[in-house]
Amino acid sequence: MLVLVFMKQKDKKYLLELARRTLEKYFQNKDILQIEIDDLSDSLKEKKGVFISLWENETLRGCVGCLEGIKPIFEMVIENSLASALFDSRFLPVKKEELNKIKIEISIIEPLKKIGFSNNEGLIKHLKKNQPGILIKKGAHQATFLPQVWEDLKTPEEFLSHLCSKAGMKEDCWKNIDFEIYQYQANVFKE
Repeated sequence: MLVLVFMKQKDKKYLLELARRTLEKYFQNKDILQIEIDDLSDSLKEKKGVFISLWENETLRGCVGCLEGIKPIFEMVIENSLASALFDSRFLPVKKEELNKIKIEISIIEPLKKIGFSNNEGLIKHLKKNQPGILIKKGAHQATFLPQVWEDLKTPEEFLSHLCSKAGMKEDCWKNIDFEIYQYQANVFKE
């Protein structure tokens, strides 16, 4: 799996605490956490994509994010923590009583890189070796899987079939490679 280690441990710890404080503040009084940014490290102010995954008893409870850096990392952590808890359409919103059972995982996304293959054998070989995060696009259809999804979907064929299905396309659409494909790396850390 392609995973980067570009962020200092203290920044990772800060972001996990920020995500936790964001959720606690919201569930305490429905307010959005405001922070002082003067003391933040430069790496926390970089514009990168950020996904927040919430886990309860090793089961996904919410995951929302953005692949591209449209805002600084610290802002994306605040926004996506709330979105993961409240607005992931696959799940009911997290309740206040669940909060102490929730574990937070943060994925900081590196820039997308478009890749192309003339046949699916080349794509399969590449994915088997590198196990990157993948985004596929075709018309109005698109879907992504973070690099850590490889832990559950072990083969490239299984990974691509589920990704095509998630995008609303036929499960075997990957065999024709008639869509745009992008790969990316992520710096993943969790509580």
